[in-house]
Amino acid sequence: MSDASSAEIFKSAENFIASHLQAYLRSGGAEGHIMDTTHAGGLPFGTHCLIRYKGRKSGKTFIVPLCYGDIGGEVAIIGSKGGADRHPEWYLNLVSAPEIDFQIATQAYRATWREAEGAEREKVYNFMVEGFPFFDNYRKVTSRKIPVVLMTAVEAIPVFSEADLG
Repeated sequence: MSDASSAEIFKSAENFIASHLQAYLRSGGAEGHIMDTTHAGGLPFGTHCLIRYKGRKSGKTFIVPLCYGDIGGEVAIIGSKGGADRHPEWYLNLVSAPEIDFQIATQAYRATWREAEGAEREKVYNFMVEGFPFFDNYRKVTSRKIPVVLMTAVEAIPVFSEADLG
């Protein structure tokens, strides 16, 4: 999929993503964790986490809602960007940092992360497709290797808030 096509998809989803993030942050995680993803080709009870990271160029703090899965105690997220030919900004920023913060429902953590490779990557990606079928479409429409990131909680931290942005 071209970056232009991907940009169109994200433009149409921009309001949904913004309201999802706002609900998650304002509720302290009581809302936004479980969401109906059937509108995007997913399932009725899709799990969502938040990741918080610093921009590698701007130094600004960003928070992004992402689909996630629990794989043997690690939290899996997929850098699909809707099947675009370029990696998502959150992933590009992540590779320049050894740690990341994530929140699942009403619990937040400082975490380390790693990228799954080889057979493990395929196993995790296929697991994620079971819960989020649209990930299968995304890998079919791009020639890039979609990153599979596994996060491991290191310490509990306060939940994210709108004040964290920027």
